[in-house]
Amino acid sequence: MASKNKHSKTGLQQKEGNEKAPMDFDAQPLALVAEEETTALVPVHPPLMFSLNERIRPLLDAVDKLRHLKVAQEGIQLPTIVVVGDQSAGKSSVLESLAGISLPRGQGICTRVPLIMRLQHHPHALPELHLEYHGKTVPTDETHIAEAIVSATDEIAGNGKGISNTPLTLVVKKRGVPDLTMVDLPGITRVPVHGQPEDIYEQISGIIMEYIKPEESIILNVLSTTVDFPTCESIRMSQRVDKTGERTLAVVTKADKAPEGLLEKVTADDVNIGLGYVCVRNRIGDESYEEARVEETGLFQTHPLLSKIDESMVGVPVLAQKLVQIQATIISRCLPDIVRKINEKLNASISELNKMPQNLSSVAEAMTAFMRIIGISKISIEGFGEIEVGHLRDYPSVREQAFDMKMRITAYWKVVLKRFVDSMALHLLLSIQNLVNRDMEIEVVNEFMGPHGGGIERILEESPAVAKKRERLYKSIKLLKDSKDVVAEIMDRITVED
Repeated sequence: MASKNKHSKTGLQQKEGNEKAPMDFDAQPLALVAEEETTALVPVHPPLMFSLNERIRPLLDAVDKLRHLKVAQEGIQLPTIVVVGDQSAGKSSVLESLAGISLPRGQGICTRVPLIMRLQHHPHALPELHLEYHGKTVPTDETHIAEAIVSATDEIAGNGKGISNTPLTLVVKKRGVPDLTMVDLPGITRVPVHGQPEDIYEQISGIIMEYIKPEESIILNVLSTTVDFPTCESIRMSQRVDKTGERTLAVVTKADKAPEGLLEKVTADDVNIGLGYVCVRNRIGDESYEEARVEETGLFQTHPLLSKIDESMVGVPVLAQKLVQIQATIISRCLPDIVRKINEKLNASISELNKMPQNLSSVAEAMTAFMRIIGISKISIEGFGEIEVGHLRDYPSVREQAFDMKMRITAYWKVVLKRFVDSMALHLLLSIQNLVNRDMEIEVVNEFMGPHGGGIERILEESPAVAKKRERLYKSIKLLKDSKDVVAEIMDRITVED
């Protein structure tokens, strides 16, 4: 068996002259054997879970709660591990190995919607699995999980071969899985097959770019060792948004299929993978996940070519450990900005809501608002004449008494006034004034206050645009307040622990 250089550079430090890694995730190789001596070909594997930091689970729970609240709708991006790869690159195999479950397989695109995988270690022997989509929770088990995912996908994206940007969440609570949340996206394909839309490539590219563009996203790029890395479409996409590769980790699948030249590929790093490479062996046939890990370890220890790759860059356990470390680091780094953005968005939404017009809830309020809008002061009531009402807005409690008094005074004043009208010019002027002002106001008021006008009721009804905006702001404020409570709880816990 070829010996390994235990001090060789890791994936974070491979590039010659690179004195400092783009992100200090402090990745260390996972011990694949127990502390007691074992033979090289029969390693004792720990489960794929780690107690790197007691804060990891609370941090991840907080982000998952924010994602469930859909805080991204408010423009607040969450730290996310996004899994991308060309079609048939082996994404499903990698995710199956991390989660210890079987995902849908078949020809063409298996993942037709963004699949949010929430993995959580728990001590119970019986796993707990369920799907979340369209506001409902659907429990399932390991035997039927693939079938349940296909059924949920069909409900979301239709029974054909099209795709959708509506996410499907898979929650896996199982002994030994790493605490991870990842988003698996549809595999990249350029040529549509029968039943797929002609613009399938553009649709998939749009979804992928939406998820990997935010700086808070970590890109897990799945590459097949059988292809030339620079030609992979997934590499080209990630390079467009992460030119230096500082937030891209590559996992190379099917290492046993084309071992020749793999060492050179992952050490030369011609495509700027800043977080390094991890080479893995896919599970074959009916192998259990435990058997697959034993075979994988033996492959990288005994193969004349693959054994030369540093142990910190091979194996699913190493991949799981790196992902957990990267995830914890990016969440800790982004959390203060998330708190700041939530507060800013909340304050802005409250301020915008306060600037909106008053929501009228009674006829009295509608009457006051109506008089204020049209500036009525010359209101005419049959049998009593014209009544001055403008100043009554400030005295709602004595409105009826004031109306009665004013109507009596106005009626008397009208009699007196007529006796002073001794000039045709004044009469014409008054007639014109009445025509332009009083009569038009009467028509307007009758339209709103008449028995058949229904104007007051119409005032109580907000326009659809205003009502929609008010509802949106109410929802936004509630979402942001709930999000603020979530991050406040985790920040308080961090402060106490410090």
